[in-house]
Amino acid sequence: MNRFDRITTILIQLQSKRVVKAQDLADRFEVSLRTIYRDIRTLEEAGVPLYGEAGVGYSIVDGYRLPPVMFTKEEAMAFVTAEKLMERLTDKVIQKHFQSAMYKVKSVLRGSEKDFVENLESQIHVRDRQIRRPEAIPGNILEVLFRGISEKKVVKMTYRALGREEKTERFIEPIGVYHENDHWYTIGYCHLREDYRHFRADRIYDIRLTDRDRLSERATLQEYQEQWEKKRSSYTMQKVVIRVEKSIIMYLQERKYYFGFVSETEKDNMIEMTFLTASLENGFVRWYLTFADYAEIVEPVSLKKKIRDIVEKISERI
Repeated sequence: MNRFDRITTILIQLQSKRVVKAQDLADRFEVSLRTIYRDIRTLEEAGVPLYGEAGVGYSIVDGYRLPPVMFTKEEAMAFVTAEKLMERLTDKVIQKHFQSAMYKVKSVLRGSEKDFVENLESQIHVRDRQIRRPEAIPGNILEVLFRGISEKKVVKMTYRALGREEKTERFIEPIGVYHENDHWYTIGYCHLREDYRHFRADRIYDIRLTDRDRLSERATLQEYQEQWEKKRSSYTMQKVVIRVEKSIIMYLQERKYYFGFVSETEKDNMIEMTFLTASLENGFVRWYLTFADYAEIVEPVSLKKKIRDIVEKISERI
């Protein structure tokens, strides 16, 4: 990146955050801190109202704004891709906000980029594999959760856990949101359970933001994940080796990592797969049964016995 482009990009980044650290800029552009300081002085000499504080970072005076930014064709392509994902992977309120933002983005594209985006939009499709419940669920789930996290407020919701018929009223302090296996989840401190819990968004029937502040300072999502990984590493891990026919390997790719996949090699016209799992009996066994007629167990012997017991029980019920 040449110096002009770097300085322009620095200005855009300064407008995107309240405070930007010089070290973060140096890391992003892979230059020295001295170079960043020189670029900052150039912006100041050009009339950009900046102020900096040692050990904190740089900020732009409130009210200063750049003229409309011009996007490249590659950036426009990224926006279109993100728009398609947003249409399928978020709730209606977030979709509406993103669509409004996209109109603003498209308004500053050059003519050729506008044609490029228009031609590309109809050629990108994200298939929706989720099966929605017929009962209506709120369309503002993610928005409420995001606000609860940002404003550190308690969220009230009506929730139905998996396998339960009754719904329960929950007050939670959300600390993060993530998307996994076609579903959105939130992690929060649950007042009912007095502990952290994971909640799946499509099992939330009603949700609203309360005016109650968090009872105490909660762990960040990153801190929670680090604690969870540390806890999980203390579990007893069991090694599992299976051999699977090549014809169905493609159907195992998405789920194998969930069950502790480690490696695979080709042996005797089959694929030998190795796993390290902490949920052999309650998780791995049930997953293995979905393709057991195309596979064989190498180790452990206890897994073979468990499978036989389950198959016998199934036979008795048929």
